[in-house]
Formats: sequence, structure tokens, C-alpha cells
Amino acid sequence: MSLSPHHKALIERFMHVVPHVNELGMSIVDLRAESIHIRLPYREEWLGDVVHGLIHPGIITTLVDSGSGLAVLARLENPEPIATLDLRMDYQRPALKDLGLDCRAEAYRVTPHIVFVRASVWQTDESKPVALSQSAFMRSSTSKKRVI
Repeated sequence: MSLSPHHKALIERFMHVVPHVNELGMSIVDLRAESIHIRLPYREEWLGDVVHGLIHPGIITTLVDSGSGLAVLARLENPEPIATLDLRMDYQRPALKDLGLDCRAEAYRVTPHIVFVRASVWQTDESKPVALSQSAFMRSSTSKKRVI
């Protein structure tokens, strides 16, 4: 992965400033302005259904929100505060125990105030997603003048 100085700084901040990212063990597989790929290793405590061995959807949502936010920051030229405005999750199939989760997210439209993101999560085959997501993030740069 050949990284710009902005993306190198982004990886450092993402991995150390966002507490849950480090705590959950997320790792960045690929980071580009066009899209990001992050991975979350399996942990038994994430099972929501221990009888059937299914991962709780909440951990998948956390992965998607983190990955989507990272995609927004990778797409923007200058770092700025962002916030999740809307996050839609469409679960396609159960996430199975003993397998990690991968997320690819793309900030496909950037406006002066909102960034729109698509994401997918899979386990072994990217063409068979566990979940698909659409989200919107608010840009809150302090460099912009606000009209009240």
C-alpha cells in the first residue's frame, strides 16, 4: 500500500485515537481515496446466538460505521470532524463463528456538508456479503463559515 502523507497520518490517528478500533482489534488492509478495506478478527464474545454460532449484528454495525467513517476521512483532502447522520444496514445472511469480518467502504459522493458512503461486509467471499450499508456523514469543518 503506497500512502500519501495524509493517509499515513489518518491510519495513525484512526488506530490510536478512536478507542474502540484498537480495543476490537480492527486492522486496515487497504486505504485509498476511492475506498478502504478493514478487517475485524473473530472473537467468541461477539456471538449473539451461541447455539447456532452466529455473530451479533451489533458488532457488524460497529465495523461498518468505523469503516465508513474511515472512508469519508480518506476521501477528504484535509482532516475535519465528521459525524454519522444516517446508517442503514441490510443484513443479507448470518455471520458465522470462527470467521473474521471484512468491510470495504467507498465515499462515493462528497458535498460541502454531507458525504455519502456505501459499504459491504463479508467473511470468506466478497461476492456473498453478510451485510450491505448506505450511510451519510455530516462534515463539520471549523474552517467553514456558518450562516445562522
